[in-house]
Amino acid sequence: MRPTILHCPALGRLIFSGVAVVALASFTQSLAAQSPQASRTQSDHRLTPTVMAIRRASPAVVNIHGQKTIRATAAGMAGANGPDSFRQVNGMGTGVIIDPRGYVITNYHVVEDVDDILVTLSNGETTTADLVTARVRDDLALIKVKSNSPLPTIPRGTSSDLMVGESVIAIGNAYGYVHTSTKGIISALHRDVPVNETQEYRDLIQVSAGINPGNSGGPLLNIDGEIIGINVAVRVGAQQIAFAIPIDQVIEIVTEMIEDQNERRLATGLRTNGGPRDGDGVTLAHVSASSTAASGGLKPGDRVVRVGSQDVDDRLDFALALLGKTPGESIPFGLQRDGQSMEVAVSLESATDRRSESVESLAWSVIGIQARPVAESTIRRLNARMRTSNRGGLYITSVRAGSPADQQGLAAGDILIGIHGWQTNSMSDLAGILEHPDMQQAPKAKFYIVRKEQTLFGHLQIASQRDSARR
Repeated sequence: MRPTILHCPALGRLIFSGVAVVALASFTQSLAAQSPQASRTQSDHRLTPTVMAIRRASPAVVNIHGQKTIRATAAGMAGANGPDSFRQVNGMGTGVIIDPRGYVITNYHVVEDVDDILVTLSNGETTTADLVTARVRDDLALIKVKSNSPLPTIPRGTSSDLMVGESVIAIGNAYGYVHTSTKGIISALHRDVPVNETQEYRDLIQVSAGINPGNSGGPLLNIDGEIIGINVAVRVGAQQIAFAIPIDQVIEIVTEMIEDQNERRLATGLRTNGGPRDGDGVTLAHVSASSTAASGGLKPGDRVVRVGSQDVDDRLDFALALLGKTPGESIPFGLQRDGQSMEVAVSLESATDRRSESVESLAWSVIGIQARPVAESTIRRLNARMRTSNRGGLYITSVRAGSPADQQGLAAGDILIGIHGWQTNSMSDLAGILEHPDMQQAPKAKFYIVRKEQTLFGHLQIASQRDSARR
């Protein structure tokens, strides 16, 4: 029997029966007889490290819920409405805030194909969120919560020194019950858990804490209230066997995801040294001589400690600080150079401007389409009619005969809205996807199109075509 990803079933009902009421008069009298000093001492004893850990981390834990549209046949409901009928199902999960601007880490399967991502913060406020980037094979996603004020962030721990037997705490949206906290121990480390024929989690933390449907994407905490993992799976039919992705692995992957996203938008010309969590800033290992970063005053060996108004301790901070910056925007970099503190302002170039011509040829040779961005008015109209929240798409104007797109039935007039978990809002997005290392390993990539106000999907053969295009 294999562990299953928590795909968030609908809420069940708890039925309480046979509840006995017992008279506790003598116990009540005993409590009344206690002195105020004794009550205070008892309260101090109750404020355990577990309570303190939960209080420290809870403000940065969010509940994620939404609906996704699935084919009736995929849900085992073919027949009533025909093979092409669709239905909506509810989903739920959890996430952790890693940046006060509202960037949240969760599992990819929590937000996969969700039409509208809704997030409830720890203060009870419900808001919307957008998918920023994802890595399907690692089941991780980064979403951006819409908020008018800075949000609390999760305290970051490390998974490099975990001990079997140490206490851990899980917080999540278990069965829809928000901010449910459970406690257990680390049962084992370095577990490899196969999910199906094509996916396997590697190097997981095995815990005895109660992790249930809805906990996916939530934090696993140490007794200091620091995140040491992202809860991901349980073993069906077993008790007290659950798994989490180690936080050091999560941070490494999310950092790479954000860096990839930044490179699709910005031609930074920058490369940094070290891992994602070194501390005390990041050192620039390379600054392209032809880049605006170089002309703005950045040099190899500079240690960046601040970008804009955000402090930079490590590579993740640096990647997050650049996320959301626009080409041409003047960005102040706080530096340490030769023992001196200084600041330089840099306007970064658009990655789109540098590769617009190559994007079109790449799309034509690799998947066989010519396309252009869809007008915002068209997207708004489709979203209103289809009750979706697409942010954009590429209108296909031509399909090359015999190409992967042609073999999958794509046609002129279709709107390509996503490939392999990433949105295709622009030709730059498409280029970033086709050039991504994942595409070298994925034999097929799932795509989504809008056709006649219906969302359809299929699988493109990209890896081999990309190799042929290079030859």
